[in-house]
Amino acid sequence: MAIFINETTRIIVQGFTGKIGSFHAQDMINYGSNVVGGVTPGKGGQTHLGLPVFNTVKEAVSQAGAEASIIFVPPAFAADSIMEAADAGIKYCVAITDGIPTQDMMTVKNFLRRFPVEERMILTGPNCAGTISPGRSMLGIMPGHIYKQGNVGIVGRSGTLGYEAADQMKRLGIGISTSVGIGGDPINGSSHRDILEHFENDPETKVVLMIGEIGGPQEVEAGLYAKEHMTKPVIAYIAGLTAPEGRRMGHAGAIISSAGEGAAEKVAILRELGVLISPTPSAMGETVAAVLATL
Repeated sequence: MAIFINETTRIIVQGFTGKIGSFHAQDMINYGSNVVGGVTPGKGGQTHLGLPVFNTVKEAVSQAGAEASIIFVPPAFAADSIMEAADAGIKYCVAITDGIPTQDMMTVKNFLRRFPVEERMILTGPNCAGTISPGRSMLGIMPGHIYKQGNVGIVGRSGTLGYEAADQMKRLGIGISTSVGIGGDPINGSSHRDILEHFENDPETKVVLMIGEIGGPQEVEAGLYAKEHMTKPVIAYIAGLTAPEGRRMGHAGAIISSAGEGAAEKVAILRELGVLISPTPSAMGETVAAVLATL
């Protein structure tokens, strides 16, 4: 089954005709994703990459049956694009854009809360690598060839660590149901805990690998959820064991600002909650393999 996207999901690209949007749209098309068009205001009616361009997301939904969207819109306008997608009835949206102002993301979060839960668009990102269901559909900027289809779910804040985990597992013959990047910003559309719930409800996913880092409470919240609600093993790798307090490391959200936000503290809490820990990034694949061998 996978979560969020599959081979039938009808995808549009917001920021379709721009340099970055064009490059990654072509990559998704080459992978086999069901891209049905894109949105660039003022260019509606044109054709780009052999697909229709729409002025608005509502047009893309009504005319092309769009269900999912990916955002390649500059930071100053990205929040408006996300809210436009939600208002038009898009079910799943990936915001790739890096550098969206925090205040803008607070506006987006408040806007999404206006919708009933069952009608609310699921948002992942911003500042993420996207989502891939290997062999079915790619909605992101990841190198699709390193992902093997299988039954391990991945959720992570770091795109490159997600790539590393996928590559390690492929080398061990282990496949992935879906890999979801939630982004490294302080305010993101979906948390680790949100994605764990979707994996728990997916019959194809047997094990989940959670890739976290310093800063924020999300990994611990996910661990609490896993202890109370998950029947599937959860493995975690937390980056940043040597990160100094008070200094941002890579992602905007990767800063230790209060107790419980350091990597060592998160690892200790997650262990107490029954989450299995991969001790190093190079051990993610073998840790997953060891757990799969017990199922």
